[in-house]
Amino acid sequence: MPFSVFKNLGATLKEFQVVYAEANFIQELPFGVSDYFRQDLDLMMSEAVVDNSEFAICENLVYPILKEVWKQYRSKFVLWSHEFLNQDAQLSGYPEYILARRSPLGKVVFDKPYFLLVEAKQDNFDGGWGQCLAEMVAAQRLNEETDLVIYGIVSNGDVWQFGKLEKQRFTQNRTFYSIQALDQLFAVVNYIFQQCETQLDQRLAASAL
Repeated sequence: MPFSVFKNLGATLKEFQVVYAEANFIQELPFGVSDYFRQDLDLMMSEAVVDNSEFAICENLVYPILKEVWKQYRSKFVLWSHEFLNQDAQLSGYPEYILARRSPLGKVVFDKPYFLLVEAKQDNFDGGWGQCLAEMVAAQRLNEETDLVIYGIVSNGDVWQFGKLEKQRFTQNRTFYSIQALDQLFAVVNYIFQQCETQLDQRLAASAL
């Protein structure tokens, strides 16, 4: 059953018996945004059609921001685009983006643990979170490490929402963020990546003992 079958957050919570909560767990970790990126984004938003489809939102607005932050963490992670995630017949499909550990076998190996799932939706955040949470559950089960926190992002390109899955508890960040406040948005995405890095470092340190 593909992830797209999950049409709203409430249905996904019920299906997998996940407890819902709201809290502001996000912090801001400053990130230096280049002038080139600002100018290019401004050009695209003023002159191009950037949000007429989910594909356009991904390519023009979501991926460029994720990619800029990922560059700082590329020695430890690979940012996968539309890679098949298959937990079982109930949980499978192609999340927009997945942040996963860079495999010791090389960058072309899709390797766990998976830390971040990202979905783009055209103003259907309830549907986006229904799908994204299903992907987060799949990642958690594939990781086989329930102590790892799985993060999620749902965006329509302008508004960005954040959540996290800790064991059987899903917490949605109360505050939303906007591409209109670019420095703040980058600081939040940077914080998420940093949290993923901390977890990976702790995991590697524990395995070395």
